[in-house]
Amino acid sequence: MLRPAHHAECGELASGRNSAEGVTAIAANPRGADGHTIARPEVFMCLPARVSGIDYMHDKGHYHAYNRAMTTTAIQVQSPALPSIFTAHPQARKRMRDFFSSHIRNKNTRRAYLEAVRQFSAFCAGVGIEDLAQVEPIHVAGFVEDQLREHSRPTVKQRLAALRMLFDWMVVGQVIPLNPAHSVRGPKHTQKKGKTPVLTPEETRTLLDAIDTASLPGLRDRALIGLMVYTFARVGAVIGMRGEDFFVQGRRGWVRLHEKGGKEHEMPTHHNLDSYLEEYIAAAGIGQDRKGPLFRTSKGRGGELASRPMLQSDVWRMIRRRALAAGIETEIGCHTFRATGITAYLKNGGKLEIAQQMANHESARTTGLYDRRSDDISLDEVERIMI
Repeated sequence: MLRPAHHAECGELASGRNSAEGVTAIAANPRGADGHTIARPEVFMCLPARVSGIDYMHDKGHYHAYNRAMTTTAIQVQSPALPSIFTAHPQARKRMRDFFSSHIRNKNTRRAYLEAVRQFSAFCAGVGIEDLAQVEPIHVAGFVEDQLREHSRPTVKQRLAALRMLFDWMVVGQVIPLNPAHSVRGPKHTQKKGKTPVLTPEETRTLLDAIDTASLPGLRDRALIGLMVYTFARVGAVIGMRGEDFFVQGRRGWVRLHEKGGKEHEMPTHHNLDSYLEEYIAAAGIGQDRKGPLFRTSKGRGGELASRPMLQSDVWRMIRRRALAAGIETEIGCHTFRATGITAYLKNGGKLEIAQQMANHESARTTGLYDRRSDDISLDEVERIMI
């Protein structure tokens, strides 16, 4: 059973640096999906989080409780230790609730925008602003400069975009007459090459071969990593797969990926991936469970799989553990295999336009950010410095 966190706990969580240390939500429906009381409508529930762009909640219980709260009909953001200027008045509070519950549908965007609002509210509290009507462009510009001291330019640009959208929402709702963030320019940022760590084909093969496939979790992990490598899939699409999303068509295995933005993407499987998936599904005995999750969490250390799907945080921890066991020093993450697969494909004569289709990118420029072939050229040129 979840109970509202104490104000002291929320006060400790309000001091985060890189990501949300506390998210507060009001559930208008006082009971969750399991029938237990989440919180009274008048009580704020503070959900702790981890400082990480990958693993937001401390555990699965908090993660699922967060999503339950965020999908109810009433949501508000306010830390008891950190008053929010967006919830100071009933009309603003209602618009705030509607913005995060009905206007922002993607849960990852919702979490990022919630953090932007929390950070801006903290900044306003620090300079003595307690009402939305007091906010002027100079305050938003000051917030941008303050954020640049500790955060990257892309993060600051995203948070400014969140404020612009929320202020526009407030203007439409006649809470404020003008958008104070509209005229504020964000920091310039251009990127020609991605920062995602990439493995060489040899390192990737070492990682896959080092996984102990004598156990069911080993078969699952090899299939999951192989799926991200050979299909360039995002981790969110992989953990969202069901049994029916691996199917046979034209005597060949195919996978169906449900990508962000509601896009559905199908592509044939590489022969290695085909065998990885078939071995895992046969050993797990989930071939007939077409509606169940394809990649499931394991029960303790016994190796038996549960009925729940893996979370993104589960995958990240598994990857780090497998990389360490394989002797790979590169600090890889879930997105590493997307970039690794695209780079390996292009190195072997693949076309950028086809890689764009396989990765389900809207623009070839986005795909080009994953192309790390120039790294080898740079290394060769550096070695020419004979001193």
